[in-house]
Amino acid sequence: MSTDPCDGCGQPVRIAGGMENLWVHDEGAAGGMTLEFPDDTEHFLCFACIEALPEDPTAADVRRLDPEEI
Repeated sequence: MSTDPCDGCGQPVRIAGGMENLWVHDEGAAGGMTLEFPDDTEHFLCFACIEALPEDPTAADVRRLDPEEI
């Protein structure tokens, strides 16, 4: 299993697929996803951080996430 840190809370997040999972029979789902914003930035976020974002989020909203509240 491979992980990357969440850009919102910093916690390690499981990444599905990739070469590392080729020989592993663990079919678990990913723990987050990369969001692309209109200002051409991308942020990898866990699902808890994604849920904490407002309706139409911006990259500034990602920077305002408080890990203590997630």
